[in-house]
Amino acid sequence: MTKGPGAPAAAHPGRPAAAPPAPGIWNIANVLTMVRLLLVPVFVALLFADGGHDPKWRSVAWASFAIAMITDLFDGELARRKGLVTDFGKIADPIADKAIMGAALIGLSVLGDLPWWVTAVILARELGITLMRFWVIRFGVIPASRGGKLKTLTQGIAVGMYVLDLHGWLATGRAVLMGLAVLLTVGTALDYVGQALRLRREGTAAEHADR
Repeated sequence: MTKGPGAPAAAHPGRPAAAPPAPGIWNIANVLTMVRLLLVPVFVALLFADGGHDPKWRSVAWASFAIAMITDLFDGELARRKGLVTDFGKIADPIADKAIMGAALIGLSVLGDLPWWVTAVILARELGITLMRFWVIRFGVIPASRGGKLKTLTQGIAVGMYVLDLHGWLATGRAVLMGLAVLLTVGTALDYVGQALRLRREGTAAEHADR
């Protein structure tokens, strides 16, 4: 049967299908990440507005922090589901996460609302785990665990409650939640260290076996 001039050509049976085009940097996942980065200085300005202890300004600061946390929940998931993973997103997403959380922790400690040791423990953990991932990246990637995701959620809620001007049982509740966040921070760090050491040991053994 002869094909008409407008009929599409049949794919060559032995020729592999063309790979889908790589996603551009301007996609919804990356835009959400950029929004989170841009919210960092906005959040800091709102947190310290009018001396840093005005309940109204603290409520507005909490709103900006909440928006940043919500974008964190959606950008990575959208990138994976929609095939929008880019090199920019891989670098910018963790930077945005640590920037907004670090700004909140340091800001709250500067204002005297959160003990400095809590800020030091959490930031040291985040920096240490990031460096450790690079230390073992040639042998494999350490996936985020359920404990790590629970830690992130607990930290986000606890820090958000500290941004608000809370009193009474709510203030007590946020202190308890922050204590749980610190425990999860330390516990998951130890778990990641164990995974990293095991991954590096197994990778090194495999390299020696191939020689």
